Amino acid sequence: MNQFFSETLRKIRDEKGLSRQELADKMYVTRSTVTRWETGIRLPDAVMIARLSEVLGTDINLLLSAAAQSDEYPNVIMVDDRKLILTGGLPILEEVFPNATVTGFTDAAEAVEYAKVNRVALAFLDIELRDISGLEVCRELLKINPRTNVVYLTAYIGYAFDAWSTGASGFMLKPITPEGVREQLQNLRYPFRTGGEGS
Repeated sequence: MNQFFSETLRKIRDEKGLSRQELADKMYVTRSTVTRWETGIRLPDAVMIARLSEVLGTDINLLLSAAAQSDEYPNVIMVDDRKLILTGGLPILEEVFPNATVTGFTDAAEAVEYAKVNRVALAFLDIELRDISGLEVCRELLKINPRTNVVYLTAYIGYAFDAWSTGASGFMLKPITPEGVREQLQNLRYPFRTGGEGS
């Protein structure tokens, strides 16, 4: 199943104000075909994706990118403005998520831009970033994809109350450990396959 493509298609169709039947009529397919695309049961081929791009008036690269992404290989990001924290944390995330694409960012704006073109399954966010609060970065990521799981990283327990109000899944004190990350996986709002132990 490809939930990335199905959710992208459903969102674009809704934004265009089309019903499934109306999209099916414009695509010259049956309503059940559109339903299969939007439930992730079937993925349209390249010809159909090109036709969808024309009918919906959307960038074909957006649809192709969504089709290429797999639930089996999630994107996991870590945002911290201290390189030393990233250097120590990224190998731990790669250990826990061996099938994931793990990417680190010292710049929160770059992380948000990355999330606009790469569906992020899980984001580890430092709360005290240089130019912006990690709480605000969380809100931005959830605007892009409400199913992104967010775990806050901080050295200060006092931020916990504010962190919970943003829709995050968890909260970790630095430094992160493989065991600590695995514990957080039990609390994710939207669980996904990690490819690691117990996945």
